[in-house]
Amino acid sequence: MQERIDPAHLVFRKAAPVQPVHKAFLAVLILTGFFTIVHFFDWWFRHEHVAILPLFLLLTLIFWWGIIRMMVLWVAYLKMKVPAKKPLHRHDMRVAIFTTSSPGEPASMFDKTLEACARITYPHTTYLLDDTQDPAFRALAEKHGAVWLELVGYPGAKAGKINEALKLTTEDFILVLDPDHIPFPNFFDEVLGYFEDEKVGFVQVAQAYYNQYRSFTARAAAEQTYGFYGPTQIGMNGSNCSVAIGANCTFRRTALESIGGHGIGLAEDLVTSIRIHAKGWKSVYAPVIVSRGLVPEDLGSFCKQQLKWSRGVHEVLFAELPRLWKYLSYWQRLSYFTIGTYYMSGLITFLFLCFPYLFLWFGLLPANMDFIDFAVHWFPIAVVGVGIYLYVQQWLCHPAAEKGLHWRGMFMKFACWYVFLRGFLLSLINHDIPYIPTAKKAVKKLSRFARPLFLHQFIFIATILLVVVQRIYFTPEARRALTSGELWGMVAFASIAFFMTLGGTYAAIKSRTIKADEPWGHIDLDQIKALPAKHHQQQTIKKEETV
Repeated sequence: MQERIDPAHLVFRKAAPVQPVHKAFLAVLILTGFFTIVHFFDWWFRHEHVAILPLFLLLTLIFWWGIIRMMVLWVAYLKMKVPAKKPLHRHDMRVAIFTTSSPGEPASMFDKTLEACARITYPHTTYLLDDTQDPAFRALAEKHGAVWLELVGYPGAKAGKINEALKLTTEDFILVLDPDHIPFPNFFDEVLGYFEDEKVGFVQVAQAYYNQYRSFTARAAAEQTYGFYGPTQIGMNGSNCSVAIGANCTFRRTALESIGGHGIGLAEDLVTSIRIHAKGWKSVYAPVIVSRGLVPEDLGSFCKQQLKWSRGVHEVLFAELPRLWKYLSYWQRLSYFTIGTYYMSGLITFLFLCFPYLFLWFGLLPANMDFIDFAVHWFPIAVVGVGIYLYVQQWLCHPAAEKGLHWRGMFMKFACWYVFLRGFLLSLINHDIPYIPTAKKAVKKLSRFARPLFLHQFIFIATILLVVVQRIYFTPEARRALTSGELWGMVAFASIAFFMTLGGTYAAIKSRTIKADEPWGHIDLDQIKALPAKHHQQQTIKKEETV
């Protein structure tokens, strides 16, 4: 396992501009994708494919739900807009950084983060919103010139401390920075210029990481975010519906005050975004990497984070979004609805998993579709979909490190279907779960979240053994010939899901052996480069030529 952060991850990065010729070619790809979907639609809805109508309708609903979401994402890509950097003409903007501390978080991490905040070149004041009741944190704030605010017992966790700090401070612009993020010296140089437009309520920058090398889980967690902080958010920026994330977002104070302060909840960042947009403020997404943070390194920590987000996002979907629906633009509604239903994939996956076993156990067949025939008709959509996925990666913030099929992220998403489903069910009964900060260091143990994966594998293997025994010893030869296509098609269907459990299983097993470390300790702040990578390459070449 790599022990040191790649120095290339400590260099300022920004996404490439969206050129008209590139967008035109993307439009051709997307039109081709729509054509393949129409062709598949015509094949899917043939009368002879209906076996048991209610089951066929359910299968259709959950299958086409995914296709519709993919089509919405494609259309959003066509609206991509990388904002031009706004030179900062003013140098009197009053700026604050809010970072929060909670009991149990390592003091050494704050030592590194607060030192990095002190190195930000634009004049600002850093505030440590502390509820640890540990004098070491006050000492760290004083060491790095930050203002220590003791905020103990305020409801709303992180958001509650932010709202109380708003009452105690006067700066016009506030960067909410998670304590596990290390900002670059040029952070505000890339952000503040956009606020010269008085209608801009917040500016979000990309979220990137410095510890993804640490484990399979960490790499998978990072892979799940690359597309979102690249072409997805860039597309949302083109429709004025960028999402404020819990870290690296700079707010205009008056925008926060217009909505009564920062939103509170498990998805407080999404709540805040919706409320600010509903008040008519504009947002900007700047696809630049001006900080690096942490991702969970073990399966248990990752799943706890996903459970918190799933519960919070469903709460936004069922409560916040309907309340503010009429105040949002069409694309804001569509974007927030799409984000709000992301974790519905838990329910969708559960239903998909049930279909092959309904046939293998009870003989209930939802659709009369030959598996090979299905694969042949689905293949063009898959090819075009992967092509679009790879093509838009030219607008990732750090393409050299982030491009690829991101298969680890796909395995980990499948491994979390139970977590997503649990968050959905908890939201239906309005059951609260505590706001627990994501673990900053790896937890070395076999997570209980791996149990559904092990159960799934047991059910699959036991079912296959029973099917084989039944076919060999209890099924007449004539019937075997008649039902072999349906049977092995469903077995193939179930086998794909079984294969997808292996990634999560591997992550769970590796979590038992991961070494707990403080990855921020490996970062030398002097190595951070606040100028574009090309500039550094040119400078290096010039030095070598001089030598």
